[in-house]
Amino acid sequence: MTLLELEDVTASYGPVQVLDGVTLSVPENGAVGILGANGAGKTTTLRAISGTVRAGGRIVFDGKDIRGMRPDQVAAQGIAHVPEGRGTLGDLTVRENLMVGAYLRKDRKGIDEDVDYCLDLFPNLRERITSNASALSGGEQQMLAVSRGIMSKPRLMLLDEASLGLAPSTAKNVYDAIRRLRVESGIAMLVVEQNANLAFTLVDTATVLETGRNALTGSSAELKGMDEIRRAYLGG
Repeated sequence: MTLLELEDVTASYGPVQVLDGVTLSVPENGAVGILGANGAGKTTTLRAISGTVRAGGRIVFDGKDIRGMRPDQVAAQGIAHVPEGRGTLGDLTVRENLMVGAYLRKDRKGIDEDVDYCLDLFPNLRERITSNASALSGGEQQMLAVSRGIMSKPRLMLLDEASLGLAPSTAKNVYDAIRRLRVESGIAMLVVEQNANLAFTLVDTATVLETGRNALTGSSAELKGMDEIRRAYLGG
């Protein structure tokens, strides 16, 4: 079953058109990657879905047209956006940041269980639970950003550059936890990632964007086998 479908999606910042007809789909419980050079429209695609940039075309989630919804309305549908740059609230503690992620929920017992799950998924956060987010390392802030997304109990998570600025070992740890999350929770994922080697450990299929358009789409195995993909994204 298709959970998210984008058809001929367009988006602009002022007079500059960034997306020029992006089409992709994410199946229920699936994971799809978006690859491309800087400026290709990867981040804007996620923003179009989450309602933080005005978009044209069709954006359908679970059979409902969500294009034009406000970000809070999109979140209420079951979509969590973990943005590039993490966006943690530095003056709040780790626990308070997690509770912000759960602000639409009323199930106190479920919220407590999910806090425990996040702390099990990212043990570093358990040790820093009373620390302000501004005191965390870059890797810990990324762990907190993902955890805050989990706390909204999403059906779909939009992940934007989860490895950005992290040491290779830290990035691997973050992706190991995200893969575990996918297996254990069944949350569908749409993943923007510059590090294609990491992305291909998580996603089943991927789309390559060039100047706001689809250039290539295929399974992870198919794309890894293409010379142009290896040269451009895999260092080979």
